[in-house]
Amino acid sequence: MIIDGKDQILGRMASVAAKKLLEGEQVVIVNAEEVVITGNRQYFFDLYAKRAQFKDIANPLRGSFFPKRSDRIVRRSIRGMLPWKKDKGRQAYKRLKVYVGIPEDLVGKEFVRFNDADISKLRTKKFIRVKDISNSLGGRV
Repeated sequence: MIIDGKDQILGRMASVAAKKLLEGEQVVIVNAEEVVITGNRQYFFDLYAKRAQFKDIANPLRGSFFPKRSDRIVRRSIRGMLPWKKDKGRQAYKRLKVYVGIPEDLVGKEFVRFNDADISKLRTKKFIRVKDISNSLGGRV
């Protein structure tokens, strides 16, 4: 299954992708930088900045393990919806691929879009794109 992430709501898209991964399907997400997160912009800038700067109390040199690139932020969101501590969750996570833009080998193939996760279903106009969060963290898109 190849999912087009352009104008898709992150949580709704990630939950469907996680279910497909647990069923044993290979899931590929393209245009990860165009995925949106609904809510207050400043709240999410602060939240992700705090996560990215988190260090271990016992060893402050042990750096942050939260991603800064947009494709990895989407990948990490899907990981949070999988049973990561069990083997089936880790095996499902290996079947997930997330790309910024559309890779050359996927050009011309049919993409899946979820109507429930589309940005046009929002009642509010408060949202932020993952690429904006990535840029604020210093990531490369």
